[in-house]
Amino acid sequence: MIEGFLLGVIVTCSFVAAGFFARFWFATRDLLFLGFAAAFALEGLNRMTFLLLDRPNAGDEYIYVVRLLSYLLILAAIANKNRTKG
Repeated sequence: MIEGFLLGVIVTCSFVAAGFFARFWFATRDLLFLGFAAAFALEGLNRMTFLLLDRPNAGDEYIYVVRLLSYLLILAAIANKNRTKG
């Protein structure tokens, strides 16, 4: 029972972080903020599947593929920011 509650907290925090970064993106139109917003939203959706599927097996590869895509999205946003800097 407590696992489901904590998972809900993680999902909510991920979506709140995505909302903050989306707001910063709307204000600045900086792709770094858009990348972070998309990554946090993707992480929130990934964790939400835990709630909907009643905690799938922790060893399922699709969980790690989604996390890998999220981290690659962040790395791409940082690389793009460094490339276009100056």
